[in-house]
Amino acid sequence: MATSSDSSVSFEETDTRHDEMHSTIEAWIDDLVDHVDDAQASEEFQEWLEVQSRFHDYSHRNTLLIKLQYPEATKVAGYNTWRNDFDRHVQEGEQAIWIWAPIITKRCPECENSPSYHENIGCEYDETSPDDWSKGLVGFKPAPVFDVSQTEGQPLPELETAATGDANDLVPALKDAADELGVTVRIVDADSWEHGDAKGVCKYRSLHDFQPVVEARARSNHADLAVTLIHEYAHALLHFDVNDEDERSKREVEAEAVAYIVGRYCGLDTSGSAFYLAAWQDDEPESIQDRFGRISSTAEEIIDVIDG
Repeated sequence: MATSSDSSVSFEETDTRHDEMHSTIEAWIDDLVDHVDDAQASEEFQEWLEVQSRFHDYSHRNTLLIKLQYPEATKVAGYNTWRNDFDRHVQEGEQAIWIWAPIITKRCPECENSPSYHENIGCEYDETSPDDWSKGLVGFKPAPVFDVSQTEGQPLPELETAATGDANDLVPALKDAADELGVTVRIVDADSWEHGDAKGVCKYRSLHDFQPVVEARARSNHADLAVTLIHEYAHALLHFDVNDEDERSKREVEAEAVAYIVGRYCGLDTSGSAFYLAAWQDDEPESIQDRFGRISSTAEEIIDVIDG
């Protein structure tokens, strides 16, 4: 995959600055689309995708149960699933995370209960024999699952999405830019980080103060920290009043495209964004171009504040 570390540019303070920036960003978006195409076709991404497909997409209720019991959880599966599908084993002494698992069995077409409950409640449906009933959901039962951090064994494939380059001056500049962008920013030590394996988050200051708060997990890779801050700033500027969960993948694509552009402008290698976007992209990579206006204007705003 091509890198972008040698593609930084400088826009002089001239009457043509905006047009130069706009046309350059448009070209970089074209590059990003090509990178995402390459990432999706790569053997590395296909291996990662195949492993991800083995994990359940848990309901909202079960997701809440998991987070309440194990806030740091990232990937969960049952004991036998870890052993048989991933060649990993739950470590001795680990406590299970309990969720509700569906009970699927033959059920009465009338009362929608299993044969035993159908009989116990005195349902009078008798048009067909229970042997001929179709299977369906009849209830839920507690089931234990475990997070990947509670297991050991064969490593799961990971995508290298981290940015690289010299960002020692960029991180302070981004922190200074927060006020002008209308954002509160905090860099949190890894030991105090409360958001699992997320690199950053964007949230409200409080229930009564709706100024966006960006938090990023501290790390030695300042380039990746800088790109995380840019990504979360983009969320604050673009998506802070959007609550539709169905739009989440589109919001992630927009925020990461902004991070790619601003990071590239600052001379960082942000080619790892292609893997990040490949993992989120529901549509064809070209759909990034459909949101060019929002991506471009937000990237330009952040660049202007940093330059200023």
